[in-house]
Amino acid sequence: MKQLVLRAAAALALASFLQPVVAADHSSHTAPAAKTASQPMSEGTIRRLDRTAGSITISHGPIENLGMGAMTMTFTFKKGVVPASLKDGDKLRFRAEEKDGQYTVVRVVAAK
Repeated sequence: MKQLVLRAAAALALASFLQPVVAADHSSHTAPAAKTASQPMSEGTIRRLDRTAGSITISHGPIENLGMGAMTMTFTFKKGVVPASLKDGDKLRFRAEEKDGQYTVVRVVAAK
């Protein structure tokens, strides 16, 4: 009886350990670019763009996916995310996400 209880406990522990791994595998079926392209974007105006540092300060309206109201703040971005044609003062539409504790712009397009 004792061995049966120990085996059952071991099976439950193993199942709970493996569950996050299985869940992670199912979430990776959508390509990141397609996922980002279909998500809502926010609007704002570039206050300061520093391509060398990879930072952009945006005066923006609400960012719903982050639960933020309108404000001016600085985001990081990776090379190639901000189109070369954009400069300080330009209006833009953007997608920001929280990654590793930093707010990062992952998509930018010029506003029309």
